[in-house]
Amino acid sequence: MSDDKLVGIVLVSHSAEVAASVADLARGLAGGGTAVPLAAAGGTEGGGLGTSAELIAGAAASVDRGAGVAVLTDLGSAVLTVKALLAEGDELPDGTRLVDAPFVEGAVAAVVTAATGADLDAVVAAAADAYSYRKV
Repeated sequence: MSDDKLVGIVLVSHSAEVAASVADLARGLAGGGTAVPLAAAGGTEGGGLGTSAELIAGAAASVDRGAGVAVLTDLGSAVLTVKALLAEGDELPDGTRLVDAPFVEGAVAAVVTAATGADLDAVVAAAADAYSYRKV
């Protein structure tokens, strides 16, 4: 399957290193199969901690293949920034959705599911279902 039919995924963190590391983890755990369009949007343009609407919008545009874009966030202003971009209506690709999911587990579930060619609803559901992953 070519990646032009896959759901894109954006990982938004207050830290560029965290976003990139979670993206690497999710890619690695998805195996050697189809490469899911995945981008990390962490920190600010200057490399500091925080969130950047410009980095998020750019990341979403870079992974958009027309099948939708799932955006997972870590906390606080990352969520608010994505919500503001969605409310503006023209900053993010059509079919972009903010996913209510744990950041690490949700990212892995989203990437693994997207790699199967699943649609946006299935990718969002898999990521959200990660809330039920029990550790003990």
